[in-house]
Amino acid sequence: MTGTSHDAGPGAAPDAGPGASPDAGAGDAPPIRALAITVSNRAAAGVYPDRSGPLLADLLAAAGCAVDGPVVVPDGEPVETALRDAVAAGYQVVVTTGGTGLTPGDQTPEMTRRVIDREIPGIAESIRAAGVAAGVASAMLSRGLAGLAGQALIVNLPGSAGGVEDGMRVLAGVLAHAADQAKGGDHRRSG
Repeated sequence: MTGTSHDAGPGAAPDAGPGASPDAGAGDAPPIRALAITVSNRAAAGVYPDRSGPLLADLLAAAGCAVDGPVVVPDGEPVETALRDAVAAGYQVVVTTGGTGLTPGDQTPEMTRRVIDREIPGIAESIRAAGVAAGVASAMLSRGLAGLAGQALIVNLPGSAGGVEDGMRVLAGVLAHAADQAKGGDHRRSG
């Protein structure tokens, strides 16, 4: 897997090396430190391989992030623990894939809500709207959240590869600005 560090966990110190895109360090700002988390009971149990997490890590790297993960956890309390560990480790962006559906076991939004301080509904709404606009009516059923935990941006994406691609298409354009704003940066001004 190019552009990701699959051995690092939430407590590992990310670097700007293999997880960063070639232009991630361009300009004055260092690359955004990001962690990809896959939420899947079956992938965590080894029933089948994680497919959406590696894709998520690659797309975060393509968006200019220094990426660790994917870290694979089962749904429920382990999600809250992984998110809290990621925030404590200083990640600026933490994106989950999976656990956002309607089944009783899908608890990622509830675990995320326990961790975030402030919700950013526009991100989650835009991700759902983009999926619906692309002809995926079931995108409106995603219960994914987005918000800030301290200075860390946390975003829940669906567990499918298509949901990750659609969600990152929306998220990639605002990641740098959101990370800058979360740490107190000023609004960008045009011309």
